[in-house]
Amino acid sequence: MSEKKTGGQIIWESLMREGVEVVFGLPGGAILPAYDDLAKYEYPIHHVLVTHEQGASHMADGYARATGRVGVCVATSGPGATNLITGLATANMDSVPVVAITGQVPTSLLGRDGFQEADVQGVSLPVTKHNYLITDIKELPSAIKEAFYIARTGRPGPVLVDICKDVLQASMEFEYPESINLPGYNPNQNVPATESIARAARLINEAKQPVIVAGQGVSIAKAEKELRQLAEKASIPVATSLLGIGAFPATHPLSLSWGGMHGEAYCNYALQECDVMFAIGARLDDRLTGAFTTFAPKAKIIHVDLDPAEMGKNITIDTPVVGDALLTLRELLPQVEQNEHPAWLAQIAEWKQETGDRDILAQETDELVAPYIMQQLWHATDQGDATVVSDVGQHQMWEAQYYHHTKRRSLLTSGGLGTMGYGLPSAIGAQMGLPDEQIWVVAGDGGFQMTMAELSTVVQERLPIKIAIINNGYLGMVRQWQDVFYNKRYMGTPLFNPDFCKIAEAYGIPARAVTKKEEVYDAIRQAQAYEGPFLLDFQVEEFTNVYPMVAPGKSNADMIRRPMPAAGSSD
Repeated sequence: MSEKKTGGQIIWESLMREGVEVVFGLPGGAILPAYDDLAKYEYPIHHVLVTHEQGASHMADGYARATGRVGVCVATSGPGATNLITGLATANMDSVPVVAITGQVPTSLLGRDGFQEADVQGVSLPVTKHNYLITDIKELPSAIKEAFYIARTGRPGPVLVDICKDVLQASMEFEYPESINLPGYNPNQNVPATESIARAARLINEAKQPVIVAGQGVSIAKAEKELRQLAEKASIPVATSLLGIGAFPATHPLSLSWGGMHGEAYCNYALQECDVMFAIGARLDDRLTGAFTTFAPKAKIIHVDLDPAEMGKNITIDTPVVGDALLTLRELLPQVEQNEHPAWLAQIAEWKQETGDRDILAQETDELVAPYIMQQLWHATDQGDATVVSDVGQHQMWEAQYYHHTKRRSLLTSGGLGTMGYGLPSAIGAQMGLPDEQIWVVAGDGGFQMTMAELSTVVQERLPIKIAIINNGYLGMVRQWQDVFYNKRYMGTPLFNPDFCKIAEAYGIPARAVTKKEEVYDAIRQAQAYEGPFLLDFQVEEFTNVYPMVAPGKSNADMIRRPMPAAGSSD
């Protein structure tokens, strides 16, 4: 039997029916009726109070990436809702399922420039998969059910539901819809065409120098096991995109690590010289491909993606396969022949030998540098038994190069949008979703300062997050570009940093500054041994650059390599 409920109650009742256990938010006038209902009726939903709404959207994003479930964030109208936009754009670029619920001014004030009114539907349209403006309470239950369905199905993404304040205060007989009807949206038609699978299998079987490129779509589809079976059956080396890291174990003999602008040099060589490329669940964006016209010039490219809009968007595709990564691999595996490619693997091994001694940077210099820290972090976490949430910048690239991921979804980072400030709040969401997992934040000093107020949320929720700040006193990646492309004119990149240890201590978080190599491993172990949150301020050498580097618009074949020391290469 249906029961009369307010719009605010309907929100929480609907979230419960979608299995939501935690939401990240910050109250304000327009959304306050919903918060009041959450307090009055004691719904079993844990509300995490954030210090800034951008943090809420990043937390929902981190929760979703870590768990595979839909992350939920809540904000009020006007600036509350617009503060979510960067996080929603981040989730949209990286195909992360998030539902954002925002309050809006009463319907009587819409379009009248009322206090804290903003056209949130219009503002969010380019950075969401879909959005709603609810002006009638009768639309609310179906809108929330549709929002979750759209966010999690097909190519995942964020959905925003903007609800007028008078709708939250109104009441109606409530029944949550059992089904939905969305004409034109058919996300479950994910079985690839039989002829596309057959052609892909034929190309793979005929290849002499094949390469697999695995993106995040493999992990979204939970197809890591099938990917490994394909690679091992046909002896095909596997490269990943940045977001695909973890889809294939970095320690596997067939691993090429990851490619692109700052990927491994030997991986880029293999991508440029392969004769068949099997790209699955990867967008083939500019950071991976370099100049589109020069990418994999010798290869016939098979592209598997759930989203038909990705086919041929950047790269000319020989065999498009529109479908779910898991279903595709299951259909493909029986048609792929057992194979070996000894000459090709020997060539790759030679490239690895030529370029693999970049560890010299981490090991032989006496200065404290980020690559050494990443190596020690990997060892201290039992060679990768942790989830690392990286912010954006040089440290992000070093983490991907020197921390060898072997588990799915063990690196969470902003890939498509490259959002500084992502690391700490996203780690909070990840830790809320995985309370028993060891979570490390790796952040630069610049990005950390953008959202470090969320340390308050860490303490409030008693989260045992460990934080490693790579503190070089600069906006490091921007400074590197100034170094390489702008004749060392460091305009706007030197930072005036606070004492991060004192900042942490002000929140009641223990901290330690590290300035020497011999202190690194012990400091990491000290942080791990502490039951609560711990911050490490690694004060590293200022002018170390990330290599290799592909200049924007250049071919992956034209990598800028680390300046050569007296003997041998070091990248």
